[in-house]
Amino acid sequence: MKLISWNVNGIRACVTKGFLDYFKEVNADIFCIQESKLQEGQIELQLDGYYQYWNYAERKGYSGTAIFTKNKPLSFKYGIGIEEHDKEGRVITLEFDNFYMVTVYTPNSKDQLARLEYRMKWEDDFRCYLKSLEKNKPVIMCGDLNVAHKEIDLKNPKTNRKNAGFTDEEREKFTEFLESGFIDTYRYFNPDKEGTYSWWSYRFNARKNNAGWRIDYFCVSDCLKKRLISADIHTEVMGSDHCPVEIVISDK
Repeated sequence: MKLISWNVNGIRACVTKGFLDYFKEVNADIFCIQESKLQEGQIELQLDGYYQYWNYAERKGYSGTAIFTKNKPLSFKYGIGIEEHDKEGRVITLEFDNFYMVTVYTPNSKDQLARLEYRMKWEDDFRCYLKSLEKNKPVIMCGDLNVAHKEIDLKNPKTNRKNAGFTDEEREKFTEFLESGFIDTYRYFNPDKEGTYSWWSYRFNARKNNAGWRIDYFCVSDCLKKRLISADIHTEVMGSDHCPVEIVISDK
């Protein structure tokens, strides 16, 4: 079973940059996107053979997530059931026979860390939500988590130490999340690999110079470890300031 996650940074723009060609080529069983940046009715994607689930932000042109799946889920849910978190279209959960699929677009702490306090509450509430799901079935979670966990996960760790996405607070929350029983699948397969990132600023020729950050993840419940086959980051795929990330996992 092949799963893809991609922050498209505006699905309408990404469609003009080859999204549909990549979507067909990769032929994923489940394809998740973040930062769709639209409202209901603003795009109609012809994705033959896929069920589509969209969660929109109340604010126009902002945030938003979607999941496209070949197999119809048993149930679906938008948000995590907490009103202050559920206005920005950041989470979708699909329930399948033997796992939950969750895609997330984690709030950015913003310049001057204006939203860091909110981000800390989000982290705790989202982790609790995933652990509540896990009481019933294992969880596969993917998305733009807006954090580079270790120094190995970004090109310039020392100059970014107190910037959004690489603060001690955000990194500690991700450590806490993993210690609660989840696996960072890319690091599971590539514990020491350097120089592979999933996001690059549009400024300063960052992508050309590979001055990037690994902030897009697939994380799975510990009990799924034996089912993991591979994890990859498709740095060659253009169309957004992020690139797609992938896992392959056995059905049983």
